[in-house]
Amino acid sequence: MLHETPGLIDTVRARFAHVDSCPFQGPRIFFENAGGALTLNSVVETSARFAAIPDNQGRDNPASHALVDIINRAKADLAVFMNAPSGQFFVGESGTELLFRMIRTACVNAPKGAKVIGSSIEHPASRSAARRWAGIAGLDYVNVPHDDATGLVTAADYSTHMTPDVAVATILHASPVTGMGMDVAEISRAIRAVSPDCFIIVDGIQHAAHGQLDINSYGVDGYAISPYKVFSRHGYGIAWISDRLTALPHDQLIDAPADGWEFGTRDTGAYATMSDVVAYFDWLGGQVSDAADQRTRIEAAGQAIHAYETHLTNAMINGVGNLPGLRDMDHVTILAGADNPAREGLVSIVVRHMPSADVVSRLNAQGIRTHTRKADHYSGNVLNPLGLSDCIRISLCHYNTEHEVAQLLTALKDINP
Repeated sequence: MLHETPGLIDTVRARFAHVDSCPFQGPRIFFENAGGALTLNSVVETSARFAAIPDNQGRDNPASHALVDIINRAKADLAVFMNAPSGQFFVGESGTELLFRMIRTACVNAPKGAKVIGSSIEHPASRSAARRWAGIAGLDYVNVPHDDATGLVTAADYSTHMTPDVAVATILHASPVTGMGMDVAEISRAIRAVSPDCFIIVDGIQHAAHGQLDINSYGVDGYAISPYKVFSRHGYGIAWISDRLTALPHDQLIDAPADGWEFGTRDTGAYATMSDVVAYFDWLGGQVSDAADQRTRIEAAGQAIHAYETHLTNAMINGVGNLPGLRDMDHVTILAGADNPAREGLVSIVVRHMPSADVVSRLNAQGIRTHTRKADHYSGNVLNPLGLSDCIRISLCHYNTEHEVAQLLTALKDINP
């Protein structure tokens, strides 16, 4: 585990910008990773370097050729990182925009009268796209209810609502509200058992930072991530699509190559920063394993990240040293249960008789950054069934420490109306 290797967490933290201080606030603990993870220093440097280059791809000059090579290298790196030996990667405006585009394409190419299936746990990025384009394409939308107590939707839940005429399906890999991870591969198998040719599109935005991406094992057709939530920066999203989704008629320029999905000239620096992210996972895997193969090192990094983040969330829930954990604080309620093995680096809570925004403000005043999730168009699908108007989201990543968890618990212990 990461914290069992002497000095490794300090080395990890040194690779990230603003790990313990905010340029506007000063010293602070960053527990708002689900809203956007910290950025690798290498990504900051790469972004600045490429921002200065005036050349574009597709020209006959040395700079343009180099840019194309860098993009191709990044796509190859992504294929290893996400274990995607087929299909293609492309860049768009954001993870949300890419989910809309993939879902739109699948829906408008589906047979009239077919169905689209998705779950109530999903972020509106995929739910909104599926419901909107199902309506436009004349398809029925089928909603799979998630379990309110666990914050999960399972393969069995999907199976209950599956029929052979389901042509498009959406799956959330991990919830940014509850922090629970879904078994994408098992859900996908359940879908294909009833509708083998269904186009399956996955929202991987919240899951990506927590490692263990393995597209080849999922049996899906589309997968989107937001790089700013996996140690890169804002301003773009990345999608992977299968060969058969690639081949569907889709928005593109007249007479453009049939397999092209990007619009306009993309930022080479965006691609290059993903090579930095993959290199980081590769490096981390080398610190926690003796693997000689890059993919095996990346898998080792993902496993170590998951194990360490589980250690941190368990410490938050069960206590550190003499400090009581969240489960032992009478004024605190933990969403989706204190003992939930699906949790991925995130604990959402409510404090009795105190609005979540007030708790977040009081924590901020002590230099602890968290976030309020409200029962709005982003989170109402999860919070409303629980009878909650809001909650406090505490989201961490593998560069956080047990000492930071202890400081959070100390602060929350004293926030008791």
